[in-house]
Amino acid sequence: DEVSSRVVSSSGGSVGAKPRRARLILECPDAAFEQHGYMFGAVKSASGEVVFQTGMVGYAESLTDPSYKNQMLVLTYPLIGNYGIASEDDVDQFGLPRWFESAKIHAAALIVYSHGYGKHSHWNAKQSLHVWLEQHGVPGFFGADTRRLTKFLRDRGCVLGRIVLDGEAPESVPLVDPDRDNLAAL
Repeated sequence: DEVSSRVVSSSGGSVGAKPRRARLILECPDAAFEQHGYMFGAVKSASGEVVFQTGMVGYAESLTDPSYKNQMLVLTYPLIGNYGIASEDDVDQFGLPRWFESAKIHAAALIVYSHGYGKHSHWNAKQSLHVWLEQHGVPGFFGADTRRLTKFLRDRGCVLGRIVLDGEAPESVPLVDPDRDNLAAL
């Protein structure tokens, strides 16, 4: 399919190889939920509480928001990454990041339907979403049916989940539950 025939290199451009396949598995006692997709950003497994956000813009701000610490963030807007990422070195008069909520990404992973495949078009962009996630060691998962996923989460409340690379056993990815941590101290 069209999605599986593209991969984003570290420079953000498309190359011929296929992206690494993965599965999103939600740990819900009353229902099974699993979706297949592909990795971008840091290609590694992840886990955490799966939460959603319905904004059309602001993915960089959401990822750097400390309230998403150890959570896997689902963005429902169908195309994410199209305006890229601003410079992390741009700070205001107080030394705080001008374009972000904090100086680092707090989310454990990003889950989207589609990302910008390294192509961004905003005048302020310095790099692609893929490269930024990769530099910060944060995995991205694309190809998810984010609307179905959001409805599932809305109906069930807090759900833990895993992104598991194909070939790995789900049990090999320990579940991270942010409710067990003192997030204010982190």
